[in-house]
Amino acid sequence: MPPRTPLFAASLVALLCQAQVALAQPRLDGALADHAVIQRDQPITLTGQSRPGETVMISLASVSVSATADSDGRFVARLPALPAGGPYTLTLAAADGATVLSDILVGDVFLCSGQSNMEMRVSDSQSLFAEAHPDIDPRLRLLTIGKQAATSPAPALPSPPSWQVAGPDTAPTFSAACFYMAQALRSGSDVPVGAIHSSWGGSRISAWLSDPASRQSGLAAEADLLALYDRDPLAATKDASATWESWWRTQTGDAPGQEPWQPDTQLTWQAVPAIANFESWGVPELQNYNGMLWYQRSVTLTAAQAQGPAILSLGMIDDADQTWVNGTAIGGTSLAGTPRIYVLPAGTLKRGRNVITINNDDVYALGGMIGPAEAMRLTLADGTTIPLGTEWRYAIAAPVSGSAPRVPWDAINGAGTLFNAMIAPLGPIRLAGIAWYQGESDTGIPGYDRRLQALIDDWRGRFGSAQTAFVVAQLANYGAPATTPADSGWGDVRDAQRRVTAADRHAGLAVTLDIGDAFDIHPGQKLLVGQRLARAMRAALGGSETDRAGPAIMRAERSGDDIVLHFTGVTGALRTSSSPQAIGFELCGPALQTCRFAAARADGAQVTVTGDGQPVARVRYAWADAPVTNLWDDARLPVGTFEIPVP
Repeated sequence: MPPRTPLFAASLVALLCQAQVALAQPRLDGALADHAVIQRDQPITLTGQSRPGETVMISLASVSVSATADSDGRFVARLPALPAGGPYTLTLAAADGATVLSDILVGDVFLCSGQSNMEMRVSDSQSLFAEAHPDIDPRLRLLTIGKQAATSPAPALPSPPSWQVAGPDTAPTFSAACFYMAQALRSGSDVPVGAIHSSWGGSRISAWLSDPASRQSGLAAEADLLALYDRDPLAATKDASATWESWWRTQTGDAPGQEPWQPDTQLTWQAVPAIANFESWGVPELQNYNGMLWYQRSVTLTAAQAQGPAILSLGMIDDADQTWVNGTAIGGTSLAGTPRIYVLPAGTLKRGRNVITINNDDVYALGGMIGPAEAMRLTLADGTTIPLGTEWRYAIAAPVSGSAPRVPWDAINGAGTLFNAMIAPLGPIRLAGIAWYQGESDTGIPGYDRRLQALIDDWRGRFGSAQTAFVVAQLANYGAPATTPADSGWGDVRDAQRRVTAADRHAGLAVTLDIGDAFDIHPGQKLLVGQRLARAMRAALGGSETDRAGPAIMRAERSGDDIVLHFTGVTGALRTSSSPQAIGFELCGPALQTCRFAAARADGAQVTVTGDGQPVARVRYAWADAPVTNLWDDARLPVGTFEIPVP
């Protein structure tokens, strides 16, 4: 059974706090605290806790309202919209005492979320010292949400909110992309800005979806399984393991009873040299390996030792694992830094030889069982332990396509786990806009457009309206430059990001195709990312004509054998660098694998792609993990990845 502690800690802390609050002064829920920013020009809703039946007086600026706590001690107060201003004091007064929040501003509030490229701190980005240590800006406030996951919406944040005034001591530890975006939005304006950063490296978009959004995006089965896990973890683990096993048999053709997790299945086993990343073993075929590996060892027990439940501790495994004992699945985890601690129900162990088998799925960079060895043990029902840090063997797994199933309660790959702990507890705040930088972990998983649209709809409904600005950082280039046309999971995600934002007049796209790093999935030029997010945000907020987010494909038409592409959002004209030709364009027929590179020339806001006499049904541009491109407008904003049909 998967460990429950990481997922339930937030709920436990919140319940303890709630019990204390019932006997103390009134408290506010959500993200409000000293130095916070409240969204201007929108009605303000405050929720909190006090003694049941108690009347709470709430005062902010020149406005005072009252609210009465219900039988559970919950109250809701609604204040009218306020213009930009402050600092103010927010006071909650009741018979049991008062709570006072000081230095509150009213301005524009932005939420930044996603995975590691949003999480990267200012101090870790490629910034000049002055950029990373800005002067104090008393009207720019920063809030970072702590990392936590939960199987159901948590009533409180992982830790009390701590807003900070932006300056040389606070900016370096904040999200770089978010900070530079907020700083650019503050530039030339007296309106206060609050930036809330809530992200987790390596996370899939599914982890950020609420239960309704999961169902909207086609993840109803995952949502149902997560709800089952909340009620009965053992039953949910059994169902999830059956799904994984079925996936494996479909991928490999293994017959039931002949799979590698069966105790007596014969593989080409070799001794594990060390409990460490397998890239360090000196085995040539593993030095640059990303894929699956099987681990196995056996433990001999007496009849007395095998009685009752036990705890299997495997240390950390990079990245994901699926684990069996005697051919029975006992759990799986996909977060590399999480120690694997699985409960074995009574009856799992037996007298004699007991076989532990692990599938290790290394999806990125280093992989393997990394322990440490001293943390690996089997704890029996009587409390005695058997060390498991040695005597392992391994075998390279059969190749598979696509991604293995992940359990929906997994912290970063689950269905709603991060939404529940890091978004839902923000409370009924209102936002001016949302910035999203995520997608690397979803490459190769179909349906990103549905999931992104569901997230946009859900978060707008929660924090604003259908007009709330939502901007997306299109994935940067990464890896070896493409030399031939080919399918690309990164291209699929980039085009999904483009299509979803292009269909929404209050959404925007910040193209980052020119700032990637061939050797690092985390490009360091976050200042430029933040500035482009800010530009896209201003355009999505209905800015002036000069607030164009960048050139975007609008339509394609035929001109003889050639294809003419029309772009919108162009500042000045489209330009090429290092060549009179625009490179990176592909002509594609109606069938798969018919794409070929084609010559193209830019003219104003158009690009003409030269035909080659072969059928053309669609045109692709920059369709690769790391495409080679050279097309910008006069604002030095690049054209992003796209695929468009040719009528």
